[in-house]
Amino acid sequence: MKFFPKRRKIGIVASAGGHLAEAMKATSSIRECPLFYVTFSLPHLERTLAGKERYFIHFPRISLLGYLINFVQSCRIYFKERPGIIITTGGGTAVPFCLIGKFFGSKIVFIESGSRVTRPSRASKILYPISDLSIVQWKPLLSHFPKAVYGGPLL
Repeated sequence: MKFFPKRRKIGIVASAGGHLAEAMKATSSIRECPLFYVTFSLPHLERTLAGKERYFIHFPRISLLGYLINFVQSCRIYFKERPGIIITTGGGTAVPFCLIGKFFGSKIVFIESGSRVTRPSRASKILYPISDLSIVQWKPLLSHFPKAVYGGPLL
């Protein structure tokens, strides 16, 4: 695939839970590049992400201080890994990481959450405009995201 740069890392960034499950499903067949995962910590994720390169960052909720902490952690991870591509299914956890990545030249692939059938998420309002590729899982969302590609449901 031309979109995937050779030997560059791909960051999979998503909030824990359904967002991460969708991101893992969407990227399960990528073998060309090394992957790393960025999410917030939940007890079951130690098993889910066992054997995978992973980072846990602060879950910001809707707190300015939370986003500041998340931003600082995201900067540290971004500059350590320097991903060529960031793939995200969103959630507030992913927004700072994707903004940093876009500013420093990473390609952004945004996949709108499968739970969003007719209306866009808050994260999509920030991530869609900066994405190099946007994918929706439900056709009604194409009216909100005219440059998006319909990919069908992941789960």
